Amino acid sequence: MTPKSPQLADSLDDDDYPAYTMGRAAEMLGTSPAFLRALGEARLIDPLRSEGGHRRYSRYQLRLASRVREMVDAGTAIEAACRIVILEDQLEEAQRINEELRGSASDAPS
Repeated sequence: MTPKSPQLADSLDDDDYPAYTMGRAAEMLGTSPAFLRALGEARLIDPLRSEGGHRRYSRYQLRLASRVREMVDAGTAIEAACRIVILEDQLEEAQRINEELRGSASDAPS
């Protein structure tokens, strides 16, 4: 067994690494490539493009797409589901930053 290069190992752990083709991403989500294109049109996810112009999706993008799919399956319009997921994601990021700042402030000398 040959050891993995550090760059490859980093890519495997990176949630933002565009590792999945459109076909594979759709298969993993149990949906169609058209669904993924619709998410791009709704500006939820913007997949990176390979040198050949093919869409590539990251694990992070697939988690967002999965959340939208659950809402759509429950009857929510795709545009509304995308907006909800965008807002949830923004709130989660703001809360994470807030916690970091609170931690920094409590660590500061009085």
